[in-house]
Amino acid sequence: MKSKKLANKKITVSTKQYLDIAEIKEDAVILKDGTLRAVLLVSSLNFSLKSEEEQDAIISGYIGFLNFLEFPLQIVIQSRKLDIDGYLDRLKKIEKEQTNELLRIQTADYRQYVSELVEIGDIMTKRFYIVVPYDPISDKQKSWIKRFFGLFSAAKEVKLSQDAFMKRRHSLFQRAENIVTGLASMSLKTVVLDTQSLIELYYNTYNPDVYNQEKLVEVNKLRVEE
Repeated sequence: MKSKKLANKKITVSTKQYLDIAEIKEDAVILKDGTLRAVLLVSSLNFSLKSEEEQDAIISGYIGFLNFLEFPLQIVIQSRKLDIDGYLDRLKKIEKEQTNELLRIQTADYRQYVSELVEIGDIMTKRFYIVVPYDPISDKQKSWIKRFFGLFSAAKEVKLSQDAFMKRRHSLFQRAENIVTGLASMSLKTVVLDTQSLIELYYNTYNPDVYNQEKLVEVNKLRVEE
């Protein structure tokens, strides 16, 4: 009887309430507690191939980078199956436009070979991210009682005014620029993710099984009905 009642009951709860993200705009992630996040995509380097002097310089730069930090960071390493759909589409276009029959056949064979190689080999790609937070009210300023009960209370969505958002965003990206400068001392290239990239990153993170089948539309091409 209970199972029948549950089956007939309409589901009115959205999964959105279980996510900490309230909104993504202007290259920043706004959480439901009013704090902001910026996400940086960081390049990698092969430490073992460096000379001893280069390794010492990298370690020294990393120590200096950690010492100058005055706020917490989150380092995320994401492994995903290599997506070469775009590359295969370009090869297919070249194949169709090829006037030489022999080159057309060779292009088709190469495209098939690359596709099978990635599929059979199950080739993975790794990406490295740094999440930079900004909280206008530091936890250090809260009493331990508020912090304790805050762990058990559900986060309520906070709506920021545009003026408050821009001030917090400015402080957030000042931190991000400091991170970029610090990582540059270790010869690491860093890119701050824009709004479209952030949406794709979180969509990929929360929907790893359907990400390759359902491509996202660019933000500036979305049409919202009012």
